[in-house]
Amino acid sequence: MTTLQNLKRMQQLIWVLIYGGLLTLVLGLSVQRTDETMGWSMVIGGGGFALLGAVLIYVRSRLKDD
Repeated sequence: MTTLQNLKRMQQLIWVLIYGGLLTLVLGLSVQRTDETMGWSMVIGGGGFALLGAVLIYVRSRLKDD
């Protein structure tokens, strides 16, 4: 059962994950110049969040509002 309110929350979460993940990924690339370990962890974490957001877009497309 998906209500309109739950779908709106999911859409907000999707975009926060995508934009936040991409921002963290880019910042990680910048941080790599000074601290390689921290930079790579930020790149991997940010990429993971962005990927999770993309997966949630697919999940959202399969849901129907009641």
